[in-house]
Amino acid sequence: MPELFAYTDGACSGNPGPGGWGVLMIAREGETVVKTRELNGGEADTTNNRMELLAAISALEALKRDTEITVVTDSAYVKNGVSQWIHGWKRNGWKTADKKPVKNVDLWQRLDEARARHRVTWEWIKGHAGHPENERADELARAGMAPFKPKKPHDAA
Repeated sequence: MPELFAYTDGACSGNPGPGGWGVLMIAREGETVVKTRELNGGEADTTNNRMELLAAISALEALKRDTEITVVTDSAYVKNGVSQWIHGWKRNGWKTADKKPVKNVDLWQRLDEARARHRVTWEWIKGHAGHPENERADELARAGMAPFKPKKPHDAA
């Protein structure tokens, strides 16, 4: 049975501003890649954290059945949120330790629901450090953002 990995990334031009998310999914048998799939999208007015969350959500929501998967992210926000903070937020009615509403609660709840359908291992890697799969996820995120970026005057035809 192949091992499944999802390399996720988000990008934003300005924060907030136009943003995109990207996912590179790879099924491996040992060192051999047996299948890849690329996903991306974007929004006109968003934040980097929202795009990082949407990348992880999109990877998990793309799976049609209960799957064992490793999600690899360069976002400490996503990794720490889903593996540490979320438990307290849920206990506190989606409030932080200092009783403030959790930022991006709509996406955290969606991620929590998506991950509950799978067996997920979360890994953090340093971004922009030459990791080929992470670099590809970043390219996909930038491509997802491209349609939402304002056109420069010389770009107009």
